[in-house]
Amino acid sequence: MQAPAGQQPADSAGRRAIWLSIAALAMTFMLPLAGLVMAAFALMAGIRALPRLKEAGRPTGTAIGGIAVSAVALVLSALATALQLYLMDEYSAYQECMKGAGTVSAQGECFTAFRDAAQRKLPSDVLDVLGAVQP
Repeated sequence: MQAPAGQQPADSAGRRAIWLSIAALAMTFMLPLAGLVMAAFALMAGIRALPRLKEAGRPTGTAIGGIAVSAVALVLSALATALQLYLMDEYSAYQECMKGAGTVSAQGECFTAFRDAAQRKLPSDVLDVLGAVQP
């Protein structure tokens, strides 16, 4: 049976949801704000795919997997974006310092200054979670 004009078959809706969610998770680690937007689209695609799959009598695992992965990507990218916005002044100072750092030791000093500024601004329990992550 062929889908009506303008509609995708139910199977492709589930696959689209899972692929968008995987792309959103990958984008979260590269560009958190873009990952946030893509995760929202993936979540919508997964939610829209569920009724189509149920209506067609197909398994809903791909749509549910897409919803789960996009929800994780949404939370991670929201947290990373919020952290970037919160530390925006410190990160800008770090970037300016790195522009003038001509040696490896000068770059190390830039990172040390950034780390110290972030430690002053963030609560200690957040720093324990972040560990020794370098920008």
